[in-house]
Amino acid sequence: MSIATQSLTLDEFLKLPETTPTSEFINGKIFQKPMPQREHSRLQAKLGAAINTALNWGGSSTQMKKPS
Repeated sequence: MSIATQSLTLDEFLKLPETTPTSEFINGKIFQKPMPQREHSRLQAKLGAAINTALNWGGSSTQMKKPS
């Protein structure tokens, strides 16, 4: 769903306030992204946990443990 009727530049788009749900800028137009549904959110959380486990994250989210 487009929420703009005229084309914008990227700079104009970046000056706009944040929206909920998030908006995307595609070829000069603004499109509202659909909100994720329950199943999508559950899978996203499980994927994030699996990635963190696979990467063996340490105590900080920005620091990884060194391989042994």
